[in-house]
Amino acid sequence: MTEHRQMQIGEVAERTGLSLRTIRHYEEVGLVIPSARSKGGFRLYTSADVDRLMVIRRMKPLDFSLDEMRDLLDITDRLAASDDAPAGEDRERLRERLDTYREVADARCETLRARLAMAEDFAATLRQRLENEPGRPTQR
Repeated sequence: MTEHRQMQIGEVAERTGLSLRTIRHYEEVGLVIPSARSKGGFRLYTSADVDRLMVIRRMKPLDFSLDEMRDLLDITDRLAASDDAPAGEDRERLRERLDTYREVADARCETLRARLAMAEDFAATLRQRLENEPGRPTQR
């Protein structure tokens, strides 16, 4: 069952781990639009909005630009649309573009894994040097 409860920006920030400022920025650049506004003008978000913000959050460490994020979200929105859904060649082109983003994400993940391995290696080297430091009292 889809959750239709509306949340204010503070709760959304808590759920996503994003700051209020970041969420507002993503709204300003058109990546996410609050589903509604309260009578007092507060932004109101749904679980679908939170899901969208989580997609954006997951793209950020992979160094996707705002334009790439916008394009990817547009592709997924169009593929998921039940009314006015793309058909035939248009749908296939969208799927190809989505697959290209998947390939880029996979490659960037591999690069991050390699960088993490180097960083962990470095940290282990520092630990080892500290443990083998001359004059260091031995632990018993």
